[in-house]
Amino acid sequence: MTPETDNHDWSLDSLNKAYQQGYMAGLTGQPQRQQPYPAEVQAAAWEAGWDDGNEQFKLHQRRSA
Repeated sequence: MTPETDNHDWSLDSLNKAYQQGYMAGLTGQPQRQQPYPAEVQAAAWEAGWDDGNEQFKLHQRRSA
């Protein structure tokens, strides 16, 4: 499946899963370059989750310091 056709192969559940996976990756300090999705829409959901999780990760680091 090419990325062009894969962009249309998503559901709300798959986007929520991508967001949650990204959030956990960001929350645990994993680098954003580990984003696993080839489809643009799911990649954007993962990155949004990563941004939110990474923000929490940084806040926790500041509070722990």
